[in-house]
Amino acid sequence: MIEKLFGRIENPKRPLLGPNVYALKFWGLLLPRNIFKRYFYMSMHILVTIFTATEYIDVWFVKYDMNLLLNNLKITILATMSVCKVTTFLFWQKSWISIIDYVTKADLVQRSCSDINKRSLLSKYTVYCRKITFFYWSLMYTTVVIVIVQPIFKYFSSAVYRENVRNGSETYLQVVSSWVPFDKNNLSGYIAASLFQSYAAIYGGGWITSFDSNAMVIMVFFRTELELLRIDSRNIFGSELAPVSDKVALERLKSCYRRHVELVRYSTLFDSCLSPIMLLYMFVCSVMLCVTAYQITIETSAAQRFLTTEYLVFGVAQLFMYCWHSNDVLFASQELRWGPYESVWWFQKVHHQKDLFIMIAQFSRNVVFSAGPFSKLTVATFISILKGAYSYYTLLSQSQMK
Repeated sequence: MIEKLFGRIENPKRPLLGPNVYALKFWGLLLPRNIFKRYFYMSMHILVTIFTATEYIDVWFVKYDMNLLLNNLKITILATMSVCKVTTFLFWQKSWISIIDYVTKADLVQRSCSDINKRSLLSKYTVYCRKITFFYWSLMYTTVVIVIVQPIFKYFSSAVYRENVRNGSETYLQVVSSWVPFDKNNLSGYIAASLFQSYAAIYGGGWITSFDSNAMVIMVFFRTELELLRIDSRNIFGSELAPVSDKVALERLKSCYRRHVELVRYSTLFDSCLSPIMLLYMFVCSVMLCVTAYQITIETSAAQRFLTTEYLVFGVAQLFMYCWHSNDVLFASQELRWGPYESVWWFQKVHHQKDLFIMIAQFSRNVVFSAGPFSKLTVATFISILKGAYSYYTLLSQSQMK
């Protein structure tokens, strides 16, 4: 059954991005051409955006309760992140479509080759992309389920909480802290609010998974393309035992140069679409990690501590996967320049060596993704963010002790 489900989201025309494009369409980030479906998805987007606004309104009502305020903040900033992702994706829809089309076209061209090493590399990274996609989906939806069932779990697992709710000394634990234009402290109002909050959590989770997994797989593609380009630049002149003609060598050299120019062009376009989001991501993750870590230390219930820890793991994994894959792209682009040196360039005529030198200069350009104009997405940046989040956590802990 699982294989059948996975088979439905695969697309032979998109062997690398099949599941990711399916998710983008399913959650409405890639808008359909049908006008009714388009309006349907736009209305769903607007509803979740309005819901996010109500979370900010609720901050005013819970500002005197530190625990409720922290709960609100960690969910609200994540919801804000989701809204920003969708808004920018819709606003730059043409750019994202052109990036996806480029990735698909370049991937299909490489899959049609007969080189065993290249086909093996493509197969390896395709399997890897499926693993990170399904792992990320699983992690996200596990988090969503935990957020939704947490109030139910607390109600049935804590007799003290149930009694406090009955006598009015404690309010119902909400799925997501948000404001509603009716009383959510009675049972009917609480159920109505919980249903709307659950809808927003599920749909927001769909936004995050489809956007993030697509972006990560595209990063893996750029790394793969750089490694394939190194293999091709290594074979420009053939081998010592089987050299190629001047005409074939020139065509190979031109092909490598064109592919790199195109790769740099689309990686720059991809970075321009992703960079503003990642700048906000860095701030959001710092706050979210700080708040969640603090909640773990003050939580008395082991079950609640476990659920909060899972949320912390999700927050760390989100940022780490972006930084890790961007770091891989950077190292692959730095190693690309060694490809031409690994060819049999010393056997070639002077004009071929000059052409090769020009290509090496082109290959010396680093490909790396950024978080706004301030920093690059690398593992070093990830460590710096963790250090910053720990500093905020320490400051928050000390302020509450006084």
